Amino acid sequence: MRPPRPRAEPTILHVDLDAFFAAVEQRDKPSLRGKPVVVGGVGGRGVVSTASYEARLYGVRSAMSTAEARSRCPHAAYLSGRFDAYRQASRAVMSLLRDLSPLVEPLSLDEAFVDLAASGHTDFSVAGVTEIAQTLKDGVREATGGLTGSVGVATSKFMAKVASELDKPDGLCVVPAGTEQELIRPMKVSVIPGVGPATAERLRRVGVHTVADLEALSQDELVRLVGQAHGTSLYHLCRAQDDRPVVAEREAKSVSVEDTYDTDLVDRRLLEALIDRYATRVTERLQKARLSGRTITLKVRLHDFSTHTRSTTLPSPTDRTRTVSRLARALLAEVDTSGGVRLLGVGVSGLADWIQEDLFEIDGTLAEDEEREPAEELPAVDLSRLGRDRRWSPGQDVQHEEHGPGWVWGSGRGRVTVRFETAQTPPGPVRTFLVDDPALSPRAVVDPAAEPEATRVQTEVWGPSEV
Repeated sequence: MRPPRPRAEPTILHVDLDAFFAAVEQRDKPSLRGKPVVVGGVGGRGVVSTASYEARLYGVRSAMSTAEARSRCPHAAYLSGRFDAYRQASRAVMSLLRDLSPLVEPLSLDEAFVDLAASGHTDFSVAGVTEIAQTLKDGVREATGGLTGSVGVATSKFMAKVASELDKPDGLCVVPAGTEQELIRPMKVSVIPGVGPATAERLRRVGVHTVADLEALSQDELVRLVGQAHGTSLYHLCRAQDDRPVVAEREAKSVSVEDTYDTDLVDRRLLEALIDRYATRVTERLQKARLSGRTITLKVRLHDFSTHTRSTTLPSPTDRTRTVSRLARALLAEVDTSGGVRLLGVGVSGLADWIQEDLFEIDGTLAEDEEREPAEELPAVDLSRLGRDRRWSPGQDVQHEEHGPGWVWGSGRGRVTVRFETAQTPPGPVRTFLVDDPALSPRAVVDPAAEPEATRVQTEVWGPSEV
């Protein structure tokens, strides 16, 4: 079988926005520029989503518990996040990428591959693609109001991603054709996609620490170590053999919502009410995307950190909130939650772009099992018990009738502290108000590159850990 062959010229570009969520916060909050910023769950059981480079100097990293991050860097600003602002900046960047080439493969809000071979450019020399990449970096900075991105260009997706990591932040690296193996041989084996902690430990036990060590193993040895598919992939990637194309549309495989709680939840009615809420969010997303799904999955993490998933599959796809909620509730009954629940999630997979309209309807009437279900009113969910969805979240944009626009510094004990500043002002003063002060209201996210002042009312405050 012919091994995967990378391209003859460096025509695949990878862009990764630097410390994206934290960088957006520093852009919009002058008092935080140059200081440690951590974005993620702010409660005791929260998880770090992104840390600024200033926070990383103290050892704070993505996926670290917020409690550990606070112990390492107690003086950082801990913010719950503003996804409207992140999506706005991401849209500006993705628009630039699609102007550059029709083949753009977004991986997340802050990361994407671009196929330069489809761009109309003809000069793919190192100098030629360096000029393209630098022009893109300048465009990103201008379009986003000062954000930076690191760019790598190479003959394959694997090497382009490696290149973008080499000189962060604000880096630019082009890997000439034929130099790929020389570049990656001294690197740790974890640079290869799919080599996580478990695989790295297996390889360490046989003396493999670097890509060069991995290259010394035969394909048969790797297959015995980590399995057929994974072993074959590692065998080729350590030799920089990668021919994966840039795919413009990445098909969604599932839609899900989950939350981690500050305190263990044991109230069954509360858990069921949360399931109803998550089912509503999931089906709203399905309906907006004109999708439906057959498999409903419930995810539960218990007090002892054990994670349990339960799934059920329908004969035909659905996007009905009531159906997803009813089945997820039934799955909850299969899990012993008496010790307390730390995380709860609802997902729908097996997606399709059609819906079997008569799945729960027969001759214009509800099917018998649906008709018998009592139409009881769902219990009200007191989310303050969860330490989540507070009215004022750290980092949230607000507007005060007298003091103008600002953001929430922190809240508690019936008070909220606000720093009054915007992306266009110097660091501003701090004021404290009662949490129900009628002069204080949420404020919409406004593109700082387009508008000097924020005046619209934000209609929804984002709650952390929504996936």
